[in-house]
Amino acid sequence: MTCDEAKLFFAEHWSGTLPDREEIELERHLGSCEACRTEADRLAPLWTGLASLPSEEPGPDIRGRFYETLAAYRDGAATAKTSAQRSLRLVWQIAAGVALLVAGGGAGYAIRGQSSGPSELAQLRGEVSGMRQLIALSLLQQQSASERLRGVSWAYRVESSDTEVLSALVSAVNHDPNINVRLAAVDALHPFAASPTTRDAVLQSLPRQSAPIVQVALIDLLVDLKERDALKELERMASDVSIDSDVRQRAQWALEKLQ
Repeated sequence: MTCDEAKLFFAEHWSGTLPDREEIELERHLGSCEACRTEADRLAPLWTGLASLPSEEPGPDIRGRFYETLAAYRDGAATAKTSAQRSLRLVWQIAAGVALLVAGGGAGYAIRGQSSGPSELAQLRGEVSGMRQLIALSLLQQQSASERLRGVSWAYRVESSDTEVLSALVSAVNHDPNINVRLAAVDALHPFAASPTTRDAVLQSLPRQSAPIVQVALIDLLVDLKERDALKELERMASDVSIDSDVRQRAQWALEKLQ
């Protein structure tokens, strides 16, 4: 069992629903991996604390996210191949865990009022952010294009400073075999616009692309970023007769916008 697989089993382990075989494998891994054992020890009290919170009627936003997660899981379970079903099931169980953390943390903070200090709330937000990152990265590695699209969707929920998710999105733009995933990944780079890494990645990605629709999307992103370092590449594209005519026109439009 790898470290990534072990982390996906945490939710079922804490809830007591992990099958015996996987439970044994997880215990064996935790016994030999100090990093995973430390992370499990750090997260376990938070999950235990959620169980002691009084039941609260969830608000409309939490309810909507729960049913969206449930519907997505059912859809994935119905269409995925047998070999991929277990990993997808674990991913969506963690997604449900995020909803539980948000609902439970909000209820706990409201119930305990001033006794809940800023550090406790910050810790809760950090745990939720970490789980969102885990879900996004896990989905972006799935074989199914529809699941990778879900991963791109989850990327909007992570912090804009998350370099791991940013790297995964850039990789999807450059290497994903599905054009819809590449397009969605380009759009998902917008929230990361403040990072110099994002700008450099988009500049390096543009010459690699051969699909006109992806080229246009990247050109539009460079204009939104007001990236003047792209002028040289845009001039080359605007004058290259081997490039799609619509792309050349878009490159010329971008030059006028950036100059």
